Amino acid sequence: MIVCVCHQVSDRTIAQRSREGVSFDELQFELRVATQCGRCEDCARQVHAEAACAGGRAASAVLYLHKSGATGHLTPQGAI
Repeated sequence: MIVCVCHQVSDRTIAQRSREGVSFDELQFELRVATQCGRCEDCARQVHAEAACAGGRAASAVLYLHKSGATGHLTPQGAI
């Protein structure tokens, strides 16, 4: 499925790069995801977090994500 309509970035592309260890900031730089209108950011971050955990980055704070308030932004647990 296309996550970022502005730059035609799919969930598969995000997941593949995330499993390879790419950070979300690097994804934004490389794929330009969530850099234009911003509507895809929540979904892109969720796909990234899920794939990064599956890719062996479970030791990072990404594993302990939870929704914060009504904004729907994903944040590391304890960061609020």
